[in-house]
Amino acid sequence: MKKLLALVMVLAMVFAAVACAGAPAADDQDFEIVVVPKDATNPWFVRMETGVKEFAQESGLNVYQKGPSETDATMQAQVIQDLIAAKVDAICVVPVDPGALEPVLKEAMDAGIVVVAHEGASLENCDYDIEAFSNEQYGAFIMDNLAEAMGEEGLYTTMVGHVTNASHNEWADGGVAHQQKTYPNMTLLAEEPRVESEDNGDVAYQKAKELLKKYPELKGIMGTSSFDAPAIARAIEELGLKGKVFTSGTGMPAANAELLKSGAVNSLTLWDPALAGKAMCAMAVKLLKGEKIENGCDLGVEGYTDLKFKAGSDKVLEGKGWIVITAENVDSFGF
Repeated sequence: MKKLLALVMVLAMVFAAVACAGAPAADDQDFEIVVVPKDATNPWFVRMETGVKEFAQESGLNVYQKGPSETDATMQAQVIQDLIAAKVDAICVVPVDPGALEPVLKEAMDAGIVVVAHEGASLENCDYDIEAFSNEQYGAFIMDNLAEAMGEEGLYTTMVGHVTNASHNEWADGGVAHQQKTYPNMTLLAEEPRVESEDNGDVAYQKAKELLKKYPELKGIMGTSSFDAPAIARAIEELGLKGKVFTSGTGMPAANAELLKSGAVNSLTLWDPALAGKAMCAMAVKLLKGEKIENGCDLGVEGYTDLKFKAGSDKVLEGKGWIVITAENVDSFGF
């Protein structure tokens, strides 16, 4: 009996030693974290899913992406509603319309679900919103590229995916403010200072053609949605205005390589959505583990290693993740 008791004690000590040696806690492995993009089929969010899958593989956690089949706020809200019913641990969301999602995100938080957003700086019902950079500074960055192409003079306007999209409008506002401060020979089109592309390349193309026909003196269009600048470039080429009218905005490298190499688009700006997806998931894990979030927060993801709170906010965190894509470097990104 004494030998049996001693054996039991030894085994107990061995199991305790293994547990203290850093074996992952069961609750860590049970986290279910879901990323909800604007649109599951948009190439931007297909790229984001690459990062989400990488995070799942690296962390060993139950992490995946699930979004609506098109960019629609009501459909996105339904996806979130379903996840609440499924009792997931965390929802990471890139909102189509932040205002429209407030009720369902409040419901998620009331249910004890961690909510992390990206491109949702105006959201109230989230734990934190992560931005790749200061939206105002990013808008200024896009404007610098457009101004260079325009020779720092001429008439221009701005295009956003949706007039309800907080980030797109902050970029456009930042670009306009920077132009007014830095490029006095450029002028914003007063009649139509902001047009909406509906996050759709065909709509952006048609809107650009209408603008260029209606305002023949228009020399530049600043885009924000990843569909805007490439579609505007198509309109510029079709109307025979290459070298006379210019555009700059956000876009994926591989999808726009030929436009950049042809000179139809002078430059595109970007952050890697795969890294943004990983950053949201990393933040969710920190929150689920009860870690305190402070200035200088390091998520262990490139561009998100020194997050700082946006001035006046205790929810919006900004990184340093922007890049410029040109004909010279477009083939170097790998996506």
